[in-house]
Amino acid sequence: MQRFDGRVAVITGGASGIGLATARRLASEGAKVVIGDVDAVAGKAAADEVGGEFIAADVSDEAQVEALFQTTVDKFGTLDVAFNNAGISPPEDDSILTTGIDAWRRVQEINLTSVYLCCKYAIPHMQRQGKGSIVNTASFVAVMGAATSQISYTASKGGVLAMTRELGVQFAREGIRVNALCPGPVNTPLLQELFAKDPERAARRLVHVPLGRFAEPSEIAAAVAFLASDDASFITASQFLVDGGISGAYVTPL
Repeated sequence: MQRFDGRVAVITGGASGIGLATARRLASEGAKVVIGDVDAVAGKAAADEVGGEFIAADVSDEAQVEALFQTTVDKFGTLDVAFNNAGISPPEDDSILTTGIDAWRRVQEINLTSVYLCCKYAIPHMQRQGKGSIVNTASFVAVMGAATSQISYTASKGGVLAMTRELGVQFAREGIRVNALCPGPVNTPLLQELFAKDPERAARRLVHVPLGRFAEPSEIAAAVAFLASDDASFITASQFLVDGGISGAYVTPL
């Protein structure tokens, strides 16, 4: 399939994990991919791999986010897809009883404020075109509670979900679709780091996945490609769960 021939996609956090897998998937379907990331070495390598462009961007910095989208449009003339995916999950974000205000604020800035900024500066370009698709990375924790808490992460993803619904409704009649991707646990460097630092905590998560494993980044990328494509032309303001059945489970199989 070449669903993205002639289309331009900006992916934040595109240097690794879900972002990199999505860059590969969209490029394989014909998209010109622009990688926005703070990691210049990995970001440029990712862009080179998919025949795209790398633009250094700290997604918590308003001027850099504005420049990311403006530079993309200046260079390619269009902005068809914005996959607002950059995020962090640091170990100091834990129970509300132990998470400090600095850790709280840092996670909110990267995970929630960045999505606000990316939408703020992507939407005007899409309005001028009369079309566009935005996919914001939320999480299955936006619709569930966890005793193994990451309080700021969970709150930030809930915010992404609520903001996505509102934007999806507000701009629907301008041809702009906005959807929230809600992945379950994914086998990415972020999750591997969690396993390395706290195997018991990570193992407690795995037991709740009905499919019995974590997702691969390519599986999440396939969902992004669907939401961003015309195959999802009647889907907006949605929460799109790709979680191996976690959010639907009362008891998992033995």
